[in-house]
Amino acid sequence: MNKWIRGTNATVLSLAVIGIFIVLTIFLNSAKNLKVDFTKDNKFTLADQTVQTLKALDKDVRVIAFTSDRTEPIISRQVSDLVQEYKRQNGKITFEEYDLVKNPAVAKNYEVDPAGTLVVESGTQKKTIYYYDMFIPGQQQGDVYKFSGEEKLTQALANLNAKEKRKVYFLSGHNEMPMSQMNLWRSGLEGENYEVKELNLLREGKIPDDAEVLFIIGPENDLSDKEAELVKTYLSGKGKLYLALGFNKDMAAGWKNLDAIMAQYGIQDQHAVAIEPKQSMLYDPLTIIPEYGSHEITSKLQQYNLLTMMTLAVSLGSDQPVADFPATPILKTTDKAYGETDLQTLANSSRSANDAKDVKGPLNLGYVVEDKDQKPKAVVLGGSTFFQDSIIQQQGNRDFALNSVGWLQEQKDQVTIRPREGDAPQTAALTQSQGSTIFYGTVLLYPLFFLVVGGLIWWRRRLG
Repeated sequence: MNKWIRGTNATVLSLAVIGIFIVLTIFLNSAKNLKVDFTKDNKFTLADQTVQTLKALDKDVRVIAFTSDRTEPIISRQVSDLVQEYKRQNGKITFEEYDLVKNPAVAKNYEVDPAGTLVVESGTQKKTIYYYDMFIPGQQQGDVYKFSGEEKLTQALANLNAKEKRKVYFLSGHNEMPMSQMNLWRSGLEGENYEVKELNLLREGKIPDDAEVLFIIGPENDLSDKEAELVKTYLSGKGKLYLALGFNKDMAAGWKNLDAIMAQYGIQDQHAVAIEPKQSMLYDPLTIIPEYGSHEITSKLQQYNLLTMMTLAVSLGSDQPVADFPATPILKTTDKAYGETDLQTLANSSRSANDAKDVKGPLNLGYVVEDKDQKPKAVVLGGSTFFQDSIIQQQGNRDFALNSVGWLQEQKDQVTIRPREGDAPQTAALTQSQGSTIFYGTVLLYPLFFLVVGGLIWWRRRLG
């Protein structure tokens, strides 16, 4: 009788547990939006800016992830999880994933990178985000990494709401850096709703009325007198300037008009190339890692410890400031650096020695200029090589390039979300025999052991 009661109780208890499990499963399945983040600092909770952006999104958005065998699995998983969370928050978002090897035809319609690319498109608007822009690795193996995917994706969605594109023009005809060498920066600008065009003043004869910014990137030769007058007339109105100097060993005598354009803002070309005597295994003395000045362009770069790299950078000064156009330095060298003025020897032999004729450090390599109403007017940089596709991906180069344009254009809708930190993935090297031992031990031996022990206990209790 007692055995029958105990058996009945066990059966009832088992049925109750199964019933509770079924009810809990049905409840959790119906509560799809229920989520509790128990991680430190709410690592998997979307920021308020993201939530507000998703609430304001009222158009269909297609998000496409392109990956390959060169894509880091941990990054691919984080990106997919992030997009799935966005999709869960707003039903207008659809998400597709493609392998570049298996689906090359789909990738032909987009500018993709084998390391991973995320495309956000709605109607005719399209934003491209590269995985390497979302992932900031630690300095040493085993360090934590920073994942800024939420900031990049939310910014892309926010830009989809822009009603029209802003037109900017890149000057050509003076051995400027070709647009074909700045594809990544150009795609970044287009992703921020800029329409990028080239401008040759000899052919056009004027700066278009719809030009919001005139870019002069890496000129080696000077502007003609008539071209300089057109530029000055444009800047005397609402026009804005983004100037990044190139290199010419005869710049002291040959850059009369370029120097005059900078001089109207109180900025002086010192006709010297910055040299950093401190050498390392990574860079030579002509490669400068400038320190940041205190400014909204560089604040996030300082916060995330992202550095900018400049090569063949011309040192700049501001000895005669202009009251109506205050200039603020944002990039400078260490006090150990100096400005080499013997450009002929430097160009012919790449040799340099600090002497009395050289400019003493610290040197300024970048300025921002405001007008008398404290509105952005110009960005003037001593170097332009970091805009090249082969260099702009390194550290904070691309962020600095885009941030400086955003400041110049007074972009108030910039998204700032703290990157998520995570431990760098650890890899264990196992031999084939070690892998087989782990597999058979976890899949066969351990389950078999517990099955035998459980069976023996059950048999002994039955006999008792």
